Amino acid sequence: MGLRINDTVPDLKLETSQGEIASFHDWIGDSWAILFSHPKDFTPVCTTEFGAVAQLADEWAKRNTKVIGLSVDGVEEHKQWIADIEKYADAGVSFPIIADEDLEISKALDMLPAEAYLPDGRTANDSASVRVVFIIGPDKQLKLSMTYPMSVGRNFAEVLRALDALQATAGVPIATPANWTMGQDVIIGLGLDDAAAKAKFGEFDAVLPYLRKIKSPV
Repeated sequence: MGLRINDTVPDLKLETSQGEIASFHDWIGDSWAILFSHPKDFTPVCTTEFGAVAQLADEWAKRNTKVIGLSVDGVEEHKQWIADIEKYADAGVSFPIIADEDLEISKALDMLPAEAYLPDGRTANDSASVRVVFIIGPDKQLKLSMTYPMSVGRNFAEVLRALDALQATAGVPIATPANWTMGQDVIIGLGLDDAAAKAKFGEFDAVLPYLRKIKSPV
């Protein structure tokens, strides 16, 4: 069974481009975390994606969010690849990249089936399903996951938008509508009837009996 929303992610020991992480949970600490994974170093789409994440370093920091990459190669390959990423993105790679040559981490996170292995002379297609984004809360629970095919580069502006929505609604009985961005109106949760909604939020706009909007609290 794969990881589902609100499951606690495994507390893994990780080898990374920045040294050993003895406990994934301890590394997350009181922060939010984003883990994004890749099937191979020195591949074109993955290089652009790592570059996009590097360019957003200030945005992750504003949101108290740590980012960590994963690629199914070793630490030394990662360190060499980082030079290409930084050249492409004109930005420093300040986050760690997990080494997963034996696929142990990818399997523990259900990115690959238990019987998966890397053949001699393998290509990215041999670990193609390792193209996942996990957003993890400070409670170490999975809050959102996205899985992409090999041919589609990830939109990290959307990852950032989703992170904003998760943080805005955490512990509050509200939800965000389609295409929501920071500052736009939000939706009152259906767990509150009109009286409770008014007591908590004040006046609201009842677009439909079940679709009630208020100004964003963030």
